[in-house]
Amino acid sequence: MVVKIIKSFENDNMSMIYEIFELADRNEFKSYPDKIVANLFFEPSTRTHFSFKIAQAKMDMKSVSFTPEFSSMQKGETFIQTIKTFESFGVDLFVIRHKEDEYYKKINLNAPIINAGDGISSHPTQLLLDLYTIKKEFGSLSGLTVGIIGDVKHSRVAMSARRIMKKFGIKVLISGPPELIDIKDDCYVEFKKILPVCDVIMLLRIQHERHKLLFNAKNYNKFYGLNSENVLFLKNEAIIMHPGPCNIGMEITQKIFEHNKSRISEQVENGVKIRMALMQIVIEKKIDLLKL
Repeated sequence: MVVKIIKSFENDNMSMIYEIFELADRNEFKSYPDKIVANLFFEPSTRTHFSFKIAQAKMDMKSVSFTPEFSSMQKGETFIQTIKTFESFGVDLFVIRHKEDEYYKKINLNAPIINAGDGISSHPTQLLLDLYTIKKEFGSLSGLTVGIIGDVKHSRVAMSARRIMKKFGIKVLISGPPELIDIKDDCYVEFKKILPVCDVIMLLRIQHERHKLLFNAKNYNKFYGLNSENVLFLKNEAIIMHPGPCNIGMEITQKIFEHNKSRISEQVENGVKIRMALMQIVIEKKIDLLKL
């Protein structure tokens, strides 16, 4: 298949992203009662999976969802066999998450794919909704500084953000514990020094399922998380974001989750509109795959 959208992003053409944002702003989406979407999530998900389902329901699409623990994969069916089975069902659009980086390179389908997250490589729709949330807040993306803090090493969100945000003129800084970040990275800044210089603080979940490192929640929050004390070091106009799910008491306290600087709920809300806009563009333009 011709992977049109990959080529456009590799050529630094951001027009497609702005088109998605403009469609989300208009909030005037088409209805597709004749389209069947397969949401195939080979990893657990709440926000991404169900925001896609809600987006599909709002657009009158028919959707089916797949989870491996209740499938023939328990009997030995492979990932490729599963995908091909849904293709044979006559699915019009795939939304796929998988633990393997660039899983889509193994797949050749007649229906388009939206990548809902692959390994620790990319999370394109999360990036889109994050950029959209930031743009709604500040009016523009260029000239902003975003601080990504936490489990950067294992984060598909961080990988997508670092690749793409700079193309919009955003300066990206990173911080976190030495075990989960490369302190020799040119973008690394100590935690106490990163807070006052950022327009956006994007906290990342400690992904216990991806590594065996254990952190005491209280100590982590003191040195690398946001609480009532260190939130005072943020710029007056700065906002707080988190892709979720949050380890409350670790990356962020409940009080700061509900703080007036927090845009975590707005991220979830914007996720539905962004995914509606994306699916409409994929269907109308017959784009084959989204990767950021």
